[in-house]
Amino acid sequence: MIRVCVCALAMGSARAAVDWQAAWIGVAEKPAPNQWIAYRETVRLDREPQRAVARIAADSKYWLWINGEPVVFEGQLKRGPTPEDTYYDELDLAAHLHRGDNTIAVLVWYFGKQGFSHKSSGQAGFVFDAEVDGEWLLSGAGWKAMLHPAYGNTGEPHPNFRLPESNIRFDARRDIVGWTNADYDDSDWPAAIEFGTPPCAPWNRLVARPIPFWKDFGLKDYADAGDFPRVSDGETIELKLPYNAQVTPYLKIEAPAGQAIDIRMDNYLGGGSANVRAEYITRAGVQEYETLGWMNGHAARYTIPAGIKILALKYRETGYDTEFAGTFECDDAFLNRYRQKALRTLYITMRDTYYDCPDRERAQWWGDMVNEMGEAFYALDPRASLLAKKGILELANWQREDNTLFSPVPAGSWDKELPMQMLNSVGYFGFWTYYLYTGDLETIRTVYPAVKRYLAVWELGENGLVVPRRGGWAWGDWGRNKDMTILFNGWYYLALKGQLNMAEELGETEDAKTIKAKMAGIENHFNKTFWTGKAYRSPGYKGQTDDRVHALAVVAGLAQPDQFDAIREVFKTSMHASPYMEKYVCEALYQMGFADDAIARTKKRFQIMVDHPHTTLWEDWTIGGSGGGTINHAWCGGMLTLLSQYGAGVAPTKPGYETYHVLPQMGPLKAIRTTVPSVRGDIRLELLNEPDAFSMTLTSPAGTSAIVGIPKADRNVARIEANGTLVWRDGKPAQLPDGLTFVENTEHYIQFKVQPGRWAFTAND
Repeated sequence: MIRVCVCALAMGSARAAVDWQAAWIGVAEKPAPNQWIAYRETVRLDREPQRAVARIAADSKYWLWINGEPVVFEGQLKRGPTPEDTYYDELDLAAHLHRGDNTIAVLVWYFGKQGFSHKSSGQAGFVFDAEVDGEWLLSGAGWKAMLHPAYGNTGEPHPNFRLPESNIRFDARRDIVGWTNADYDDSDWPAAIEFGTPPCAPWNRLVARPIPFWKDFGLKDYADAGDFPRVSDGETIELKLPYNAQVTPYLKIEAPAGQAIDIRMDNYLGGGSANVRAEYITRAGVQEYETLGWMNGHAARYTIPAGIKILALKYRETGYDTEFAGTFECDDAFLNRYRQKALRTLYITMRDTYYDCPDRERAQWWGDMVNEMGEAFYALDPRASLLAKKGILELANWQREDNTLFSPVPAGSWDKELPMQMLNSVGYFGFWTYYLYTGDLETIRTVYPAVKRYLAVWELGENGLVVPRRGGWAWGDWGRNKDMTILFNGWYYLALKGQLNMAEELGETEDAKTIKAKMAGIENHFNKTFWTGKAYRSPGYKGQTDDRVHALAVVAGLAQPDQFDAIREVFKTSMHASPYMEKYVCEALYQMGFADDAIARTKKRFQIMVDHPHTTLWEDWTIGGSGGGTINHAWCGGMLTLLSQYGAGVAPTKPGYETYHVLPQMGPLKAIRTTVPSVRGDIRLELLNEPDAFSMTLTSPAGTSAIVGIPKADRNVARIEANGTLVWRDGKPAQLPDGLTFVENTEHYIQFKVQPGRWAFTAND
């Protein structure tokens, strides 16, 4: 039946962005896990629209077709922006609509259960609220809706309890053939049931989607597409992906009815727990099917009954919409391979949120996210920072009445605080680093009250040191030999350091005074209490010397230069840190000036991972290790950040790259070429360290000024030229061209300030 768009309610009037007129709609059947609901509506337009902005929300995911053509592949973000609320999508549909009849078809997947990355509303639903050139196209009782009869549940095993997604069973014998097409007859479909107009329970307030729609790479052949049999012999067919990716497998076959095909990935049991899989039941004849619940791995495995003709097996990769804009290449092949694996691991742990891993949990553990966010600033274009912003706002919005914070959030089946991860999150490497690289002060202004309330939960003892809190899980790191008392103090001090920076940016002067007093108390007692003269150990700690606590002491600024040589020796012999904490160990080595050690330690610790055929890095030093040991944990990628931040030396010194420095610590490296995708434009840098000369070529974007340091290392720099002009001779600056200012001659660098543009420096003994 053709229906005319209902538009009388708002014809010709403007509406506030918060006003919704459409109704949440669904079916009369009781909600249950893993329900799939099909919706249809046909609208007649008098003219081709110029603008058709639609706001769409669903619990839990949706796919949208207009006039039979796919428009949105997996819309909607998992719930929620707060513990009660729901995200919505917004997009302009004008290019997909035309004069005359237009058919909208929507498939909604209702998870119907909680997970570590989703809080279920308890009710399947869909809302569509569109303004088409001043007239309204609204979901309501005039739409058609029915449970899709082909979708159902598999038998055991089901995905582990951390995942809100279910296995997907599709019985093609019960399919609604052609139901997304414009000419499909839906006259016998039941009318949709209205549940209320937003904001209404159980979906409550709707919040605009803060990140892009997924990038769709299209259907592709597997790397070994020519190797599968054209008629199945009943054996499992394993087809390789070019790298560990988020994919929806596809098949085209000719088969009799009632045959069961199993589809899963090679790491279906990655991390030790069952992940997601799919089951397809054939109808008679030629048919094609794409399972819509994404999976990930290095290969897809199809188990197809013998005798079925295989016409095509393909996959569709989807993922966060960003580009690999940051680059880093050097003369060390190992580090280049490591960085490529870190990059692939970072990308596969991004979707609705930053993930710890994309298979076992799909959960936004904030310890992981802090490392991942730092990597993204050097690896991906600035759109990636939107995912970090989303995570920051969620963490603050999920703060509990007792002012504690916990992750992962969003979550429906987890609520335990991991205090050390929370301290890292709200502090120097978390919220402050986000602001330093983005310049997004408004987000910091929004979340600062939550930071202040959380840090007020913590108490200081009479000795000025922090009183450890167990929270829900006193997790310090994977592995053994964790000196927890010092870890608590190190993370708490770093949290205060981040809060102090935020308070000063926001003009919270009284807060700043209070924070400085707390920091001073720790500074006065930290070394007196924990430093033995050779290493850090807390009183009563019986384990082996903990490398992690030395890392935190250095990066927090609590360790002093006269301790650095002893700490260096600790790092040569103590290797207890997990891949997560290894980032902070190597950062400490760089900060102490031991770049050679940072690179040597990275090569030693990551040797097995980098040499392994997997394209991603692991949760622990062995597959299946601590925590289940998944093969794709981006918290391993800390050295990706450090190679650009310290090795090439590029880092902001004022928020949003208003100013930045280039202070290379090349260590044993002879050549570096890097692109840093800052929010003000790409920073391009080439470094060459030869026995008789050092050269640097920097392209600095508009709106910045940079401090450039010519490293002295072991050489006696007698001459420096900049763009062909002699600017340093015999220990003092010479004639300086426009745009170049001498800053200072320090122990390690001869520093100049440069304005935007291309600068070529050459330094000779």
